[in-house]
Amino acid sequence: MSERKPLAPSKLRNVETAEDMVSGGSSSSNMSRQEIRAKVDELASLIPDESIVGDKTFAELSLYEKKSVLINRELDQMGMGRYQWCIFTLCGLGYFLDLCWAQAFGLVGSAIQQELGIPDSEIGDLSTAFNTGLCVGAFGWGLLVDIVGRRWCFNLTCLLSTIFGFIFAAPSNYGFICFLSAMIGLGVGGNVPIDATITLEFLPTKNRYLLAALSTFQPIGTVTASVIAFGLIPKYSCDSSLRSCNISEAPCCSRSNNMGWRYTILVIGILTLSIFLLRFAIFKFRESPKYLLSKGHDAHALDVIHSIAKFNRRPPPSLTLEDFRALEFEEQQIPNYGSQAPLIGGQAHTDTVDLAKNVAIGGFKKAFGHLKGLFKEKMYIWLFVSLAIAYMALFWSFSLAGYFLPLILKAKGIDANGSVADVYRSYVWIYLPGVTATLAAAWVTGFSQFGRRWMMVISSALMGIALALYQLVDSRAGNIGFNAMEYWFQSLYAALLYAYTPEAFPATFRGSACGMLSTLGRIASILAPVAGGTVYHGSDSPGVLWLAAGGAWLSTLAIAFLPYETNRKQTM
Repeated sequence: MSERKPLAPSKLRNVETAEDMVSGGSSSSNMSRQEIRAKVDELASLIPDESIVGDKTFAELSLYEKKSVLINRELDQMGMGRYQWCIFTLCGLGYFLDLCWAQAFGLVGSAIQQELGIPDSEIGDLSTAFNTGLCVGAFGWGLLVDIVGRRWCFNLTCLLSTIFGFIFAAPSNYGFICFLSAMIGLGVGGNVPIDATITLEFLPTKNRYLLAALSTFQPIGTVTASVIAFGLIPKYSCDSSLRSCNISEAPCCSRSNNMGWRYTILVIGILTLSIFLLRFAIFKFRESPKYLLSKGHDAHALDVIHSIAKFNRRPPPSLTLEDFRALEFEEQQIPNYGSQAPLIGGQAHTDTVDLAKNVAIGGFKKAFGHLKGLFKEKMYIWLFVSLAIAYMALFWSFSLAGYFLPLILKAKGIDANGSVADVYRSYVWIYLPGVTATLAAAWVTGFSQFGRRWMMVISSALMGIALALYQLVDSRAGNIGFNAMEYWFQSLYAALLYAYTPEAFPATFRGSACGMLSTLGRIASILAPVAGGTVYHGSDSPGVLWLAAGGAWLSTLAIAFLPYETNRKQTM
């Protein structure tokens, strides 16, 4: 892309006074319009039409979208610098925490059950509470990131998880432990929609494959939690033959000889605190320019771009506030511009109830008015519905797998002769290969000519096949092999899906859309074990496996009907 000179400040005065000049009908007003039209044409020439999502031209974009793609161009000109690498790493650590905490609750559940004497019918409440927190967190933070901005949400999710993570290790009351797990989930639930949104909005177009690479941090988080648990829980846990002191006399399993799960949670809490300090105290995160544009803060958005260039030690951007003013003036020449604005006048509302009602409605529109854009165009409705089905089916599938595969394995007696250490060692071997799957997703996104949508179709279909084939497992080695294969395809598919989603929506409601989709997926993950329990029959439970495989295949169909590809296209 060619360099150009910024619009001279003197031209801005022409833009600002153009309407007055037009009303006077002077010949100089025509010249001003011609100059502005030429400047707008120059800006349009910088953005190739084939690079815009949805096969639009620059002229067909809204005013916000035009400004947004020009911001993209500045980031592309700047390239991948130190600021972007810091953002990628810190957001990746958010992904890390997402599955690190999720894996941790699965790993400490049996130790908590043994110490507190929790019946089998209630131990699932721990997972349900955490997933409920994830649901509320994904929905709430997804909305907030578009209302209050990326910066505060970026820091507060980690802070919330840190506080309740440290408290989690203290009590010995199961109800309070479940409450704390929900509060941790409330913080963790916002990580993926927020971090994906932030990363996308700072990356140059050619480096957007790193959005898929973010998911590499998820299996690393899973493996890290497994390694921590492997090192602490077997060593500092009660003998498996002991019952809880709450329901049995000595010798029994008490808090003092069952500290392994607490140590595990505390270590993960320390990791979470470290990540929070990196985000809040060490790195100075600037608000996303896309968010600022969506709120009308053009000057602030340009200031952020300039500060990034300075941090990256790159030349200052050529885009100026005068360029945006030229676009605004051109937009005002469109017939019926501003006709949708509410009319001012008429009888004043003096009634207190009416006044309060108007304030409430106005506040609601100000907070949630951005959501109307999601349902304004048929294309976005189609896109959201397709992705909603894909998310719910994916979460349904891996929730069934995570909950019932260990139970089926145990019912078959495959792990009967294994020690506690063997069980935790198996988790490491199952999840470690997932790192290569997310790297493969990044390669597909950035360097492969094969469409990303069709790679999602293939990977989700193979995930379903791996789940169906789990019926053949009859040994510990077979369990590790088939489980690792399922997790590999799941990781590949999820990485591609998480990267596609924020690219598909504009910044005005990007976080909200990602948050709602994640929420729908979390709800499906809560309902899946309930449905699976109706067809679970111990070692002979093909119904559960077919339910899980069917979810993966339903997700395959939903992805096949996505309306467009976003790879290497401009994001708004």
